[in-house]
Amino acid sequence: MSLDEEKIDVREGIVHSSIPEAELARLSEDVIGALKTVYDPEIPADIFELGLVYKIDIEDDRMVKIVMTLTAPGCPVAGEMPGWVENAVGAVEGVSGVEVSMTFDPPWTPDRMSEEAQVAVGWY
Repeated sequence: MSLDEEKIDVREGIVHSSIPEAELARLSEDVIGALKTVYDPEIPADIFELGLVYKIDIEDDRMVKIVMTLTAPGCPVAGEMPGWVENAVGAVEGVSGVEVSMTFDPPWTPDRMSEEAQVAVGWY
C-alpha cells in the first residue's frame, strides 16, 4: 500500500488495499518498530526517529518498499545500512520481502529528527 495520490481515492480519502485494515495497521506498526531497532552508529538514535526513512510502502503482496537516506552521502555505513534495514523489516511476521532504495534528494538535515531523537542526542 502506498500513500501516493495514484493509490488514494481523493473523493473519499480511502487508501485501497487487499490487506484487511487491522492487519495493515499491525504490519505498519511492526515495520516501524523494526526500523526503530536500526541505529546510526555515529548518532545515538534510531533511523526512524532520525528521519532517515522517507517512505514506507506495504504492497498488497506484503512486500515492503522503503525509501531512505543517510545523514551524509559519504556515511561510513552506506553500504551496510540497507542490509540492516532489510534484515530488521524482513523479520516482521507477515512481510513477504523488503526492498530498500537509497536517495539523497532531498538531503537529510537535522530538522527531520523527531523530538525523541533530538533529546537522545542532547539537542532539545
